[in-house]
Amino acid sequence: MTLKNRAYNFNAGPSALPLEVLEKAQQELVDFQNSGMSIMEMSHRSATFEEVHNGAIARLRKIYSIPENYEVLFLQGGASLQFTMIPMNFLQEGQTASYIQTGAWSEKAFKEAKFFGTPVEAASTKENNYKNIPTEFSFSADDAYVHLTSNNTIFGTQWKTFPETGEVPLIADMSSDILSKPVDVSNFGIIYAGAQKNLGPSGVTVVIIRKDLLEKANKNIPTMLKYTTHADNNSLYNTPPTFGIYMLGEVLKWVENEGGLAAIEARNEVKAKLIYDVIDNSNGFYTGHATPESRSLMNITFRVADEELEKQFLAEATAAGFIGLSGHRSVGGCRASTYNAVPVETCQALAEFMIEFQSSNQ
Repeated sequence: MTLKNRAYNFNAGPSALPLEVLEKAQQELVDFQNSGMSIMEMSHRSATFEEVHNGAIARLRKIYSIPENYEVLFLQGGASLQFTMIPMNFLQEGQTASYIQTGAWSEKAFKEAKFFGTPVEAASTKENNYKNIPTEFSFSADDAYVHLTSNNTIFGTQWKTFPETGEVPLIADMSSDILSKPVDVSNFGIIYAGAQKNLGPSGVTVVIIRKDLLEKANKNIPTMLKYTTHADNNSLYNTPPTFGIYMLGEVLKWVENEGGLAAIEARNEVKAKLIYDVIDNSNGFYTGHATPESRSLMNITFRVADEELEKQFLAEATAAGFIGLSGHRSVGGCRASTYNAVPVETCQALAEFMIEFQSSNQ
């Protein structure tokens, strides 16, 4: 299979996977390492799967330079379950936690925290329809933690630098931009991410958590909702999503082969610039949602000149093989999700299509 046979995949998630990874998985699907079984048929207690599992953890540690005082967990339930697990484990009744509101997903996390303690809005850009990342925020030294969403898929904004929170743990939902650039993990108490954008297929949730937080976690909660349960059992307390973990490991190998996070970031900047340049040079035919200083490299959100033209744009784009360009159902418009595995050529093709569409409709 070549790129000529592949759709121009701009889906927001589940999203594009590296072609090389898909081809390798295809080759190994029926008979993994001459075992006579698929990885999906194997016991998660087997030595063969244990090697895959531990290899993925070790590779993530290496690529992300994760310090030894952090656990790496492979969980299920997506980032949405983490919205609940975090306050359940770390927000006691009568305590506050600060939430920085930058979009729908941070709103959902804030809502879940209300079941366990008192979440406080440390900052919000809701009044301008989440067009930018807040530049001012406040939190208390007594907060259990500060929570943010590093990249906002719906509104197309992204944190460029992260706030300093001192002794208060900073917790980040990085579902849509994890592994898209280097990050200093030691600045965070917890990083969590659903796999289905940059890490692999849906079904795996990665949690990187500082060990001292595990020691402070609430112990009077159900077993499966305790981080300590999973940390104490190497994420194998119950049957994990074995195929998803295998695929995650293969995506991490691909990241290494591509030159690591610095190379991935540089390519992501090139891809996003191709499309943002078309928007910026269109004399208002296309308008971006996010302010320039807050623009995401992962989700490029924009509108076309008028509603009828926008419908026409999306219809013609679909006919031309561009998949997933409709904006989130809650806001409409257009969105190109340019995650790690989306090739430069795919973004170049979209940029050329946008220029041609504008030329034909002015």
